[in-house]
Amino acid sequence: MPAAPTGSAAALDEPDLGHHGDAEATPGLVDLAVNVRRAPMPDWLADPITAALGDLAAYPDPAPARAAVAHRHGRPPEEVLLTAGAAEGFVLIARALSGVRRPVVVHPQFTEPEAALRAAGHRVDRVLLHPADGFRLDPARVPGDADLVMIGNPTNPTSVLHPADTIAALARPGRVLVVDEAFADTTAAPGADGEPESLAARRDLPGLVVVRSLTKTWGLAGLRIGYLLGEAALLARFAAAQPLWAVSTPALAAATACAAPAAVAAERAIAAELAADRDHLVARLSGLPGVRVAGRPAAAFVLIHVAAADVRERLRAHGWAVRRGDTFPGLGPDWLRIAVRDRGTTDAFIETLARILEA
Repeated sequence: MPAAPTGSAAALDEPDLGHHGDAEATPGLVDLAVNVRRAPMPDWLADPITAALGDLAAYPDPAPARAAVAHRHGRPPEEVLLTAGAAEGFVLIARALSGVRRPVVVHPQFTEPEAALRAAGHRVDRVLLHPADGFRLDPARVPGDADLVMIGNPTNPTSVLHPADTIAALARPGRVLVVDEAFADTTAAPGADGEPESLAARRDLPGLVVVRSLTKTWGLAGLRIGYLLGEAALLARFAAAQPLWAVSTPALAAATACAAPAAVAAERAIAAELAADRDHLVARLSGLPGVRVAGRPAAAFVLIHVAAADVRERLRAHGWAVRRGDTFPGLGPDWLRIAVRDRGTTDAFIETLARILEA
């Protein structure tokens, strides 16, 4: 049996770390539970994926995709490890770092990092960020003797984007710092050309590992493609724990296409549009009595606190799926995560939520 977590978040009733938003999005419901963008795939992405189907008789060759991703982030190829989605990256980290003494996960955040650690036999400490602080990180709260620290940025489900310097302050010799940037491509800042607060190009921080995903913006959850960025020697340890040919030929084609300059430019335009749609969602939510938006949302979703714990079930009865909060350590059933969608969908959702809250 995996070891139970210890530290400030140990509780009698452990949250279900294996629960994810796709379990909420059952057929017939409007899906605000899954943070994957739903839009037609552009030809520049669909064409190479389709063409790759003609090469399935050969074993996958990751070298071209690895070089393309490395070029995008200004790194040599040996500092990139392609994975079958970000989730595989967490599993590789947990398995390869079997000798860590005190792994710490900063919560609330995506539950797979802790689940992977526990499955690999690690005993996990948690640092819980507080809603009263807007779920912002104080680096001093992370134990100094933690030799593995995992944190999301922007964080799922809080949508908080921590300053890069705040995250970087956690790096030190003898520690592996894993930063989950699966939603970094959904962030935008006025006047900024790139991804605000990303550490993906930082090569000066000891033990830094950045986890990335191509699932969210480009709607590739079913293809399973992501990657790790970090020191070559550290990534070699993770690669040794990875099965042969873990990333399929079509997924490698997608990685190559999404790393191209034109793709990155398109990604930035989508992030700016998403920011406007998110602002609209936040404004509408803020006008509802009994609803509090957590922090300053920066990603493809918004976390809210509601006055009643049964709101999610009542929304389902009215045809809407949202992500429950009580499976995230540090949150309860009165927290809900809502995916950012177009303004028409948002307005229809707000009307339904308002009726439920008034009932």
